[in-house]
Amino acid sequence: MSFGERLRRRREELGISRAELADRLGVSRSAIGNYETGVSAPKEEVLLRLFDALQVDPNYLYRDSFRTAASPLYTGEEQRLVEKFRRLSLTGRRTVYALVDALGEWQEELEADRGAAEPRVIPLYRSPAAAGYAAPVFGEDFTPLTVTGDVPPGAELAVRIQGDSMEPVIADGAVVYVNHDPLQNGDVGIFCVDGDMLCKQYYKDPLGVVYLFSLNRRRADADVVFPRGSGRSLTCFGRVILHAQPLPE
Repeated sequence: MSFGERLRRRREELGISRAELADRLGVSRSAIGNYETGVSAPKEEVLLRLFDALQVDPNYLYRDSFRTAASPLYTGEEQRLVEKFRRLSLTGRRTVYALVDALGEWQEELEADRGAAEPRVIPLYRSPAAAGYAAPVFGEDFTPLTVTGDVPPGAELAVRIQGDSMEPVIADGAVVYVNHDPLQNGDVGIFCVDGDMLCKQYYKDPLGVVYLFSLNRRRADADVVFPRGSGRSLTCFGRVILHAQPLPE
């Protein structure tokens, strides 16, 4: 059983919803979904809060991820480092101690400087209906979102998705992060189509016809096609930061 499966099972055993767990960890609800499906892994500081929230020790979530039960908290690389350390002379060990202490102090100084810096904030819009329902065009109606470790570094804005046409990659109610990189075929973007806000997968064929696909192919009825010269209005607000998605056949 994977880390994500154990996380989900333990959360359900405790009767904790994704939203409740997200609040306890200080992350987004979509981040919890990503942890459980294996899309991403929690950072170290989030992990510590996760163990407390689920009332488990690291062995429970990682028992299949480490080499032996005798060293449950060591990865293979960490185990090799420990073995090398034990073979060092007394002088060599003292040198390692001094180096680790110096690196620890340097890390603490970096974290203190980072904490003193003004946090980056991006707008979180509650808008695009992934299934094509009407929603306002981006304007001043947004919630400031403080950028944390769960937000991709290149994110320039965030959008809370409504609708099921992008499932299972993007769930109804999930938050996606967007930048203004040029769209390539297969990218997912945020679009304004004749005044409606949509989250769709982009494709432009050699003849200049633009297709906006639903990742959920059971919602192919929500696809949009723009033949050249159609006269319809299409504006792209940005590219959703996702791994590449296959185009429909």
